[in-house]
Amino acid sequence: MYPTKIVLTGVLLILAGCSQAPQNSAKQETTSTTPSVTLFEGARVITGDGSAPLEDAVILMENAKITGVGHKGELTAPAGAARVDLTGKTVMPALVDTHTHLGWAVIKTGKIGADTYTKDNLIDHLHRLAYYGVAATQSMGIDPGETPYEVRANPIPDAALFHTAGRGMGRTNAGPGQAYWKPVAYAIETEADARKAVQELAAKKVDWVKFWVDDRGGTVPKLTPALYRAIIDEAHKNGLRAVAHIYYLADAKDLLRAGLDGFAHGVRDKDIDDEFMQLIKARPNVFVIPNLPDNGTGLKDPMWLSETVPASEIKRLTDAYQSRSPADAKKASEFFAVQARNLKKLSDAGVRIGFGTDSGVTVGWTDHEELTDMVSAGMTPSQVITAATKTSAEILKLDQLGTVAPGKSADFIVLDANPLENITNTRKIAKVYLRGKEVDRAGLRTAFVGP
Repeated sequence: MYPTKIVLTGVLLILAGCSQAPQNSAKQETTSTTPSVTLFEGARVITGDGSAPLEDAVILMENAKITGVGHKGELTAPAGAARVDLTGKTVMPALVDTHTHLGWAVIKTGKIGADTYTKDNLIDHLHRLAYYGVAATQSMGIDPGETPYEVRANPIPDAALFHTAGRGMGRTNAGPGQAYWKPVAYAIETEADARKAVQELAAKKVDWVKFWVDDRGGTVPKLTPALYRAIIDEAHKNGLRAVAHIYYLADAKDLLRAGLDGFAHGVRDKDIDDEFMQLIKARPNVFVIPNLPDNGTGLKDPMWLSETVPASEIKRLTDAYQSRSPADAKKASEFFAVQARNLKKLSDAGVRIGFGTDSGVTVGWTDHEELTDMVSAGMTPSQVITAATKTSAEILKLDQLGTVAPGKSADFIVLDANPLENITNTRKIAKVYLRGKEVDRAGLRTAFVGP
């Protein structure tokens, strides 16, 4: 069993060194009632729907909503509108990360453990996502207490929107990361346990139900088919979708037969076969969130993290990669290759591909690592951007996000270079706009690493 990014680049190397979040971090976001019109002009605009980009384009924004997108000269701003010159820049939709595990790591002190889940940590993580251009995220199953629901209900300035699956479900002690945080997942041993847990989650109005079907390399028992069928059935009775963490091809096939709505990971033990492809093609609304693992080569450009990670921690991260044995690097590369082949096959077949990082310690910058990995797997930059924006917004039913188009919320990233030419250009961020407001990246950067 080989770790995903959350473990390899996080738990083993826990990032440290940020100071307090900005003073306004806990304030509820408010919307101005004063009409405000802004014209962004001159940029290349990648709309996020897979269509060709608009060159020398304009975006008209009014009261945090996009009211028009077109070429220069096609739209006229009203008198008094503010103007933002984006000549030479590229605009793309803000990202939507459908798989995170937030709130546990105290990044500023390098701690993670049974008592580290706090509202402050959760808000810090949402600020970090916003800094890197993430508009919204779905936390996947290790959210205890009332805090996640409070944060979901009260959007925070300069922070990603937060959605939650609440507490996930697995067999006793079979949830994630038991060595790093106290067990949060429901322990499911009977069908009655399963239905009761789903009913409790439904009362909380979770965004979907998450459960784990994985034996963690033979170290824990898996949910049985009878148990996960009860979870799926009860979720559907309560108007909720059921999403599974999986590892093995055989389980993935049976979950499709059982009515699963989405996979929180791709198949990881072997190449998917024709039977699996037939099953998933028969369910066109089923989605797959790849969450690709470390590819064995380490960080290709670690210094770009210096905006949010102290130099000492970047060195520690880089040294840890370099200290791996050739055998371990080879295993990681082979593990990545299986999942990359599977992703390419699914993408080529038109399966719904979403976007997620499985991150909880290394937050924000891993989204851009994932974009690069998905291109390395064989998807085009345009396909990957669509997966990480439009498709993921649709998966989370966030109809205000995902594309740069009239009627959408003004959530977009301004880049210094074109990611369609090289996906790593998503890292060259000039500005981020969330809900019509420019994110104070300079203020966040100071909070993360100091002046």
